[in-house]
Amino acid sequence: MTTSTAANTVMKALGEEPDFQCGERVRISQRFPIGHYRVPLYVRGKQGVVEKILSPMAINNEDEGYGRNAGIKGHYYRVGILLSELWPEYAGPAQDRLVIEIFETWLERI
Repeated sequence: MTTSTAANTVMKALGEEPDFQCGERVRISQRFPIGHYRVPLYVRGKQGVVEKILSPMAINNEDEGYGRNAGIKGHYYRVGILLSELWPEYAGPAQDRLVIEIFETWLERI
């Protein structure tokens, strides 16, 4: 039997807990910043489902690409997007999906 007391409770710092959970529906932000960003245009604004929270936390590769590598870490999520969401005329099996890994700052709660 495990008991928890204030003395042995581990408090996580702000940002250590994932913002989203597996199975949660999300929307990928629709924004068009200038420069090279790692979220393809064709998935922006689309809805999907968080399939996995990747571990360990990692540095935002977009910041890293622009030399802003101050060590700020966040969560990456593996998101499944139905192909019919990406291409409404898609005629394949309804469960076909694209799976992509996206940094948390690009995800929105639905």
